[in-house]
Amino acid sequence: QVQLVESGGGLVQAGGSLRLSCAASGSIVRIYHMGWYRQAPGKQRELVATITSGGSTNYADSVKGRFTISRDSAKNTVDLQMNSLKPEDTAVYYCYVRGLQSGKNYYDNYWGQGTQVTVSS
Repeated sequence: QVQLVESGGGLVQAGGSLRLSCAASGSIVRIYHMGWYRQAPGKQRELVATITSGGSTNYADSVKGRFTISRDSAKNTVDLQMNSLKPEDTAVYYCYVRGLQSGKNYYDNYWGQGTQVTVSS
């Protein structure tokens, strides 16, 4: 079993900041990508930001310059620092890991349960 535990969501006013954290644990032996996706009501889940094991990052255009993703490979954690938040950032944010689970010989995708971020105007 692979567990992803997220923390840090909440309610914030427009222009404010939040930091999301996610820790991967369990039988995962190697992690390639880590990142965050989000899903707003009535919309499809979309990529927010990802980071590879080598530190390469990828951001959605809508968050570039405002959000920063980072990871601690030794601890299997990934954080998302969100600044200058806008009401349109309101969504459930999901932690994502692409990794190798013990007993498997292929990489698979794993998801957290999600954490709500609400930005009021």
